[in-house]
Amino acid sequence: MNSALASMQKKIMVVDDDQDFRWAISNVLSLAKYEVTQAPNGDDALKLLNDDSADLVLLDQRMPGRDGIDVAQSIHRRFPALPIIMVTAYSEVKTAVKAMKIGIHDYLTKPVNNNDLLFLIEATLENADPVSRGEGCGEENPLFEKMGRSRAVQTLAWKVGKVAASDLTVLIEGESGVGKELVAQAIHASSHVKDGPFVAVNCGAIPETLIESELFGYMKGAFTGAQENKPGFFEMAQNGTLFLDEVGCLPYGAQQKLLRTVQERCVQRLGAKKTIPINIRIVAATNQSLRNDQNTDMFRSDLYYRLKEFYIRVPSLRERKEDVPYLAKRFFKEGHRRPYGQTVTGFSEEAIQALLSHDWPGNVRELKNIVRQASLICEEEFIEPGCLALHPENEVLEPDPTSALALGADLGGKSLTEAIKHASGLWEQQIIEETLEQTRGNKREAAKRLKIDYKTLYRKLRTYGL
Repeated sequence: MNSALASMQKKIMVVDDDQDFRWAISNVLSLAKYEVTQAPNGDDALKLLNDDSADLVLLDQRMPGRDGIDVAQSIHRRFPALPIIMVTAYSEVKTAVKAMKIGIHDYLTKPVNNNDLLFLIEATLENADPVSRGEGCGEENPLFEKMGRSRAVQTLAWKVGKVAASDLTVLIEGESGVGKELVAQAIHASSHVKDGPFVAVNCGAIPETLIESELFGYMKGAFTGAQENKPGFFEMAQNGTLFLDEVGCLPYGAQQKLLRTVQERCVQRLGAKKTIPINIRIVAATNQSLRNDQNTDMFRSDLYYRLKEFYIRVPSLRERKEDVPYLAKRFFKEGHRRPYGQTVTGFSEEAIQALLSHDWPGNVRELKNIVRQASLICEEEFIEPGCLALHPENEVLEPDPTSALALGADLGGKSLTEAIKHASGLWEQQIIEETLEQTRGNKREAAKRLKIDYKTLYRKLRTYGL
């Protein structure tokens, strides 16, 4: 295999505190047509990986501060599919071999032979499985931008790439808030009907008495109030994709007509004598297992298997936590608004760790809400853990008339921006005071409960004169 062709579009991160070594290795890799990023230490490497992806990490074993083993463990926890090659002195080979048990793929000894380096990198990338390399799902797959690049998302994108080219009906299962519609949109975008409409229908939001007329349409005079012919969602999706979200909410009676429509690819409006041929891609989704419903006669077995010609399960956010930092930063950039007069630039490392430790019962939707809320109330340069409503005691509650937030209602002619800042400050001061009362003045314990570092708490105490 041609080395240059094999390395095309591959990105290598070089992590080493020796600037000359980074420069020399980066030149070698660049000449071999690899894209190269550099980091002088482990913390910088993790920050770069949170903001951008890499296909392989070349990691020095001996660095000031956190050594290569510690950094490799952090990388492996966040990006388990990312291969790591450790660069080590000859005397540290035993350490490097032991480190391979924690996720390091291989090692090289210094001084590094350029040919050995290129051979090992090429072999490492070549031996990565197709899902880890993203084969079959495309480097520009929209799921990567919307959901991240974890192993779980790469597997998801691989499945989407496989089924999109077919005519199979797809059933997507996953908890609420995981991004089932994003997956359906990705299937549509890669299918032969991508130039047609994408029609999304929430079956659970349509009243039972209207479900058939909404899905299949009706003719003038079909029932009282039907004053003109109206196409249903199936006809509206002609030459495109119909996405039936929460399909498990369909009444049992409507399921029979849906089955016939899916099988025959013809739709019959209410009150019509003829059927209309339809050329559409059908994707259905549910937040609960339809297998259980069909076992209890809540969902037709024949419809279940007709919809499940190809099955995709979207993993919960707690199953792919390595995507959390990327998603948090994406939501921050999308939702942050400078006109409010805020100077928040991102997340502290402690905040990222708090996000990674959360179980995310509300999945991506919960993360998005928490990030946008934190970016609104934070008054520091970085969002700290105390701004993240990850637990009931940190949730934003409706203020009572005597609360600090309510006190901000009468601000003597201040602008809205000034009013929000003032009210937020009063509220923050009240929370700190109450926490200090609970800890009987123990500032370290208060900082721990507020999930901020001691210096940040001390600075806020001085600001509020506490």
